[in-house]
Amino acid sequence: MGLFRKLFKREKRDEKEIISDRIDQELIDQFQEKVETAELDEALPLATRPLPPPKPYSSSGRRILFGQASDPGQLRPNNQDACLSLLGSPEMNSAPPPIAFFVVADGMGGHHDGELASAIAAKTLSTQVIKEIVVPHINGADRTSEQKTIPEVLAEAMTAANIAVQQQVSNGGTTATCCIVRGDLAYIAHVGDSRAYLVSEESMELITRDHSLVRRLQELGQITAEEAAVHPQRNVLYRAIGQGDNIEIDSATRRLPPSSRLLLCSDGLWGLVDDEKMAEVVRAHDDPQEACEQLVDLANALGGPDNITIILVQMPD
Repeated sequence: MGLFRKLFKREKRDEKEIISDRIDQELIDQFQEKVETAELDEALPLATRPLPPPKPYSSSGRRILFGQASDPGQLRPNNQDACLSLLGSPEMNSAPPPIAFFVVADGMGGHHDGELASAIAAKTLSTQVIKEIVVPHINGADRTSEQKTIPEVLAEAMTAANIAVQQQVSNGGTTATCCIVRGDLAYIAHVGDSRAYLVSEESMELITRDHSLVRRLQELGQITAEEAAVHPQRNVLYRAIGQGDNIEIDSATRRLPPSSRLLLCSDGLWGLVDDEKMAEVVRAHDDPQEACEQLVDLANALGGPDNITIILVQMPD
């Protein structure tokens, strides 16, 4: 199995890591055996659900709103996270539906390498998405059988980001959770342990699945959520951008109901602020930027041991 990669050089004990043969071999053997033999529940996060039959997109006249915030936290000397938001909301004759792209990346590998890896990933992803999706969409290009689908473009963009990080940052790596919103559909691609949530007035759904050792052990029923929160390998990832020639990418599609929100964030937020509190803050604000800033304040008030990065997308009524 190609899961186990070299450890990143760390400046602090709580830096994210990649599993390697320098981690206790017994733990690796146990983990690998469980991965190979276990049968997981089918209802894991990041499973693309069947969508209702397509219908013409109709706009209420209101626009998609978004907010974003990125903060180094209370203990880190620099910010190794990166985020990027692009929104196209055309007002013209025969205008296509709004289209947007969002990405959160959490870099690993030390003071310089981590911040460089996350920035390279965000830039590479956005460049490819603009070229392959945004420009043809705004130009109203007719779809053909040869044209790539949005999930295919996102997968290729993730692969390009993986190559770029490998070539430019030998000791670095990064998570990446990105999303294209076209009309009322969200197309998500994901590697690592940054997260995407769908928030409505009734519920908060975790869409993505963490590619971390402790999350896998939770899925296998070997540890509880409480044990995972204090596990000594809680920052160990088995999948990340920039670690290996072949990268496996998770993808999902969700329909975004009116007034729903899409929350993308690094573990500097969700690792400190529980889901219920995050949902409460998101629902309490009509302005997504204010919600992002309050979530950063909450994480910092709880100690802010890691970088905190948030993008909140709010759909029109």
